[in-house]
Amino acid sequence: MLKLALMFLVLGLILGALGFGGIGGAFIGIAKILFFIVIALFVIFLVLALLAGRAIT
Repeated sequence: MLKLALMFLVLGLILGALGFGGIGGAFIGIAKILFFIVIALFVIFLVLALLAGRAIT
């Protein structure tokens, strides 16, 4: 999913540089949303892994 966010970011920057500001901004907005979803999932799985590790010992 992080690859997808980076792809949207790069496409948004390229489109913005070529003069397609509206669609480029939309692509960057999608990239931001995906990035924050990835960060949230990372934190959730990190907490779950720490709690599972404590349950085993």
